[in-house]
Amino acid sequence: MIFLKSGILTSIQDIGRQGFQDKGINPSGAMDTLSMRLVNILLGNSEKEAVIEIHYPSPTITFEEHAIIAIGGADFSPTINNQFIRNWRIIEVEPGDMLSFGKRNGGERAYLAVKEGFKIDTVLNSMSTNLKANFGGKKISKGDSLELNLRNGRLFSASKKVNLAPRTVNAKLRPPFDNVQEIRIIAGKDLSCLAKESRDIVFGQKFIISTHADRMGYRIEGDCINLKGNEESISSAVTFGTIQLLPDGQLIILMADHQTTGGYPKLANVIAVDIPILAQLSVGQHISFREITHEVAESVFLKQEKAINRFKSTIKLYS
Repeated sequence: MIFLKSGILTSIQDIGRQGFQDKGINPSGAMDTLSMRLVNILLGNSEKEAVIEIHYPSPTITFEEHAIIAIGGADFSPTINNQFIRNWRIIEVEPGDMLSFGKRNGGERAYLAVKEGFKIDTVLNSMSTNLKANFGGKKISKGDSLELNLRNGRLFSASKKVNLAPRTVNAKLRPPFDNVQEIRIIAGKDLSCLAKESRDIVFGQKFIISTHADRMGYRIEGDCINLKGNEESISSAVTFGTIQLLPDGQLIILMADHQTTGGYPKLANVIAVDIPILAQLSVGQHISFREITHEVAESVFLKQEKAINRFKSTIKLYS
């Protein structure tokens, strides 16, 4: 495939570069890992297979060979040869076909997967692109090409199986794109250090995602939040979804390209199930927080994983 237009921050991402934070290397990876996993499963790929993460404005891609693809996540009105196609569907493309995108209807990041993935070198066990440090994967530029793993003879048998398989992802599994989202969080070590009025702000108001929102973190705007005292926090490990209190009394939620450690107070962590929802929210959208226990968070996670595994089992019958 060749990129006639690169789009904004189009890059190769997978599940992330895990296990190297102690070396100062952040995981990177897809912002919305749920959508990434689902489109891969739909195609019969490993759910950790690398995909193309697409922002808006989006790229224009022409295919040099037959391929089987699926797009999930944000809805950017995809078309093949100017004919509208739907997200969360299996699509077969031919040499010369052109994939482009139109109006943004919801979400912030779309994910393009191809049957059996791309030929991309792994760096530290991952194909993810570290956009901050500029290594691994691939940040797409105009004129770039990507080679696919699925070639010629194997494509025919794969195509026959795909035509028999379920051709979409159940809507209940997909991340929602509602305008106002309640994000569930687990208390961090510094939440108890908030003054009562500030704790009421955290759980009582709707925050706005500011223009300072990217793959590294979402700054969110609301009333000023204060600690009871002026004690300084010791720098310690942070992760995808850590909520920190900044010196100006505002909050930041760390995202996929987060740093490995941080010294700002750590108030809470977004639960794993809600991180993909957060990743699809746009600047100017509202979010609110609800505290839940570790036990409830684990229960919600296991319920989602069971649903994904049922979907995976159905696909495997035809793969």
